[in-house]
Amino acid sequence: MDGALISRSTALAPDVAAAPATLDALRGAVEDSTRVLTRAIDRHANAHDASHFLLIPQAVVVAADAAEVGRLLQASAAQGVPLTFRSGGTSLSGQALTGGVLVDVRRNFKRIDVLDSGARVRVQPGVTVRALNARLSRYGRKFGPDPASESACTIGGVVANNSSGMACGTVDNTYQTLESLTVVLPSGTVIDTGEADADARLRALEPELHEGLVRLARRVRSNPASVATIRHQFSMKNTMGYGVNSFLDFERPVDMLAHLIVGSEGTLGFVAEAVFRTIPVQSHVTTGLLVFPDLEASNAALPALVDAGAATLELMDARSLRVGQGLPDTPAIIRDLPLKDHAALLVEFQSDSAERLMETSAAGLDLLPTLGLSSPARFSTDTSARAELWHLRKGLYAAVAGARPTGTTALLEDVVVPVPALGRTCIDLIELFDQYGYEDSVIFGHAKDGNIHFMLTDGFTGTESLERYRAFTEDMVDLVLGEGGSLKAEHGTGRVMAPYVRRQYGDELYDVMRSLKTLFDPTGMLNPGVIMNDDPDVHLRDIKSTPPVAEEVDRCVSCGYCEPVCPSRELTLTPRQRIVTLRAIEQAKLDGDTDLAAQLEQDYTYSAVETCAVDGMCQTACPVNIDTGSLVKRLRLAQPKPVQDAVWNTAAKNWGTVTRGAGLALSAVARVPVPLVLGPNRLARTLLGTDTVPLYSPELPAGGPTRQRPVPPAAAVVEAVYFPACVSTMFGPADADSAGVQVSFEQLCARVGVTLAVPPEIDGLCCGTPWASKGLVAGQATMRANTLAALRRATRDGALPIICDASSCTEGLRATIESDESEPSLRVMDAVEFAATSILPHLPPYEKLESLALHPTCSSTRLGINDSLRALADGVAERVDVPENWGCCGFAGDRGMLHPELTASATRVQAAEVVEFGSAAHASCNRTCELGMTRATEQPYSHVLELLADLTRPS
Repeated sequence: MDGALISRSTALAPDVAAAPATLDALRGAVEDSTRVLTRAIDRHANAHDASHFLLIPQAVVVAADAAEVGRLLQASAAQGVPLTFRSGGTSLSGQALTGGVLVDVRRNFKRIDVLDSGARVRVQPGVTVRALNARLSRYGRKFGPDPASESACTIGGVVANNSSGMACGTVDNTYQTLESLTVVLPSGTVIDTGEADADARLRALEPELHEGLVRLARRVRSNPASVATIRHQFSMKNTMGYGVNSFLDFERPVDMLAHLIVGSEGTLGFVAEAVFRTIPVQSHVTTGLLVFPDLEASNAALPALVDAGAATLELMDARSLRVGQGLPDTPAIIRDLPLKDHAALLVEFQSDSAERLMETSAAGLDLLPTLGLSSPARFSTDTSARAELWHLRKGLYAAVAGARPTGTTALLEDVVVPVPALGRTCIDLIELFDQYGYEDSVIFGHAKDGNIHFMLTDGFTGTESLERYRAFTEDMVDLVLGEGGSLKAEHGTGRVMAPYVRRQYGDELYDVMRSLKTLFDPTGMLNPGVIMNDDPDVHLRDIKSTPPVAEEVDRCVSCGYCEPVCPSRELTLTPRQRIVTLRAIEQAKLDGDTDLAAQLEQDYTYSAVETCAVDGMCQTACPVNIDTGSLVKRLRLAQPKPVQDAVWNTAAKNWGTVTRGAGLALSAVARVPVPLVLGPNRLARTLLGTDTVPLYSPELPAGGPTRQRPVPPAAAVVEAVYFPACVSTMFGPADADSAGVQVSFEQLCARVGVTLAVPPEIDGLCCGTPWASKGLVAGQATMRANTLAALRRATRDGALPIICDASSCTEGLRATIESDESEPSLRVMDAVEFAATSILPHLPPYEKLESLALHPTCSSTRLGINDSLRALADGVAERVDVPENWGCCGFAGDRGMLHPELTASATRVQAAEVVEFGSAAHASCNRTCELGMTRATEQPYSHVLELLADLTRPS
């Protein structure tokens, strides 16, 4: 094998900065030159997508609008520098990478316009599928494609890859549901294909392109072999090569153009927005797991189940089921099965009403006795039972990818064959896995469509590993094409299958595709090397390395699922970017590139460590369960800060004095003109550091009261130990006339006859989060010891539950308890959860508010209490408004005071939604989050329990 191939595959791709002339051209194309990013950390952090390839861009540009994209295309062509678009970065086949200019088209392209009462929707490329469906749900409609990556993949990527999914098949995929799109061509011309005169406009502005499309359509249609190949290939899910079926399906060149753009992976133009026909939401669903003795039996059952109207038929082979047995909450039907050659189908029937669901599923249920199942099957409409089954199916990727050896890469592939060939194809694939030593490779996928996914885990480095992968791929290609299948069903051609496009389609149609690329992009500068590539080894080049960097994050597969929920995503780095940059630093050190390592480390502290909210939201979205915040806490711990640690350890020993002092200081400052406060405050931040001294903000409230309460009489029957959060002493209530959350909760408990006991030492106690989040070991240990000792006494060694009134502190208390293995079984629950079940149902009648804007928190999400929070909100107001773009506010204890830019960035979009609501009141369940949202919206946020207590107060 070529030595250059090996060297490029065992290290990071070459790091080349853009030439000055190129940078000048790019900056001249954008209105704000600060959106042209050239620092090493920006280029390396943005280089990674979910594939196993890596190229480092020369520059990253955050585009503002379609006009700016047009200018960037012209500048790129003039400079001869390749240009590639990136939105969600969930692509798996290497189609969103470049060594040239990478253009971010996610951040500023997020508009959604619902049309015709939801029957149609106009959407920009930066919108995620989940966000789009959230908007459409109020109309009872949804987006047709249903990819598993819906939480992170964007419409731009969906169009670029012709995405489909589990249920939509080839009927409701991107190609079929697209009505029109607005495309920016490589020349800079903008065409809205939905306009009445779109075809005439295309002919006038791009005559060669218009005429060329007519010529290629005539060429394809006049060749019976080409027509037959196209009809066969596109009768299945197929994202291999260009969508040349457009030449057969449409008459007008402008309609051909729109549908050729679908699946073109950003090689023909930029989709600025698209209009889709939506489909009805099927809100009534029943799900069951059918276990068969082997793959042949499961395959034999497919036609009857399809004819019965099954909406989804998800296949899992024996290796998948074996992996599934190790997952938590695996259904008993799999957990207790003595596995041999078994296979399973996850079957789902869907309808728009309970009555029609019974009719739809009846035929399928009648089939069960005839299918030769290994175990009795049971269908259920219960949400939790269905969730268990889908957890089994969706948990396979996480289980295999997360358990791969450190330093290796997970490669997820997908192929499609005619359904009758599916069973033997799976068996032959398993034989290939064994032949080439790919252990624990699982097969799962969309059996209804003959579409399966399989995963390989390897380092993909060195001669032996790459030769093995080359040989396996050749045999796999022969297998799939020999069965009349397609080498790519959903994930796009990319670099991984570009060498095999000719083999799948033949010389004639391959030449049509080459002509098509040249017709759109004569200079070949738009995402070159993707789909069309003359290098037979391109799939073996530029494979990313994943050197071990930290136990907490080494499982990361760079899928990007974490990015939409990260509060710093539009300010500095996302969790994925924090991890890949750390890997880049380590790889630079391994390569001896000390200059690159130094550049990356210089900017890493602020971008990755100081501006991380450590809120854990990334873990809620991560398929391999990574909390990047745990890494950041350890990085903060590793930073030498003996003075700060000593100060905070002293504070832990005198916490009551500290919290009262902070509250009194805020009360005093509130009476002083703001300019007199900000001057010394900013000077202190300059001298001592912005990550050390908080910035005062005029919306901050005065201090609150102490937390101490009289001990209940000995005769009283105490039902719980109440642990009011110390943050309410430092920051008083939003409404100066309010008594605050502690008094409100105590009043609510008294109204329903619940007696609480507050630990007598409470003013000196804390959950420990301030020390843990800053990496201050001594102070954290001191506070942990004090708090646990007090709680042991107060709860009588765990006999009583503990209730906390701030969601982040509830989570912090649980972490403190879990950190001590010798700790008795102390039980902690949030006041929101307790109030929803033990207070709200027992309150006397009262008049609700008209409307309430509700802000769930990152901690309430991680605690799983958002349903309880919503129940309390419904108890407060007739209408509850939760922003579609809700997310962590980024205040993160004091992080929003140390780095107010973090909260400003995190809340920008949701704050605008809240202002539009015009709600009568605003609430959350954590004091610092209430401060963050108050700052963002200029509306006073209170704890939801304060509002409930006010409404139910006896007159």
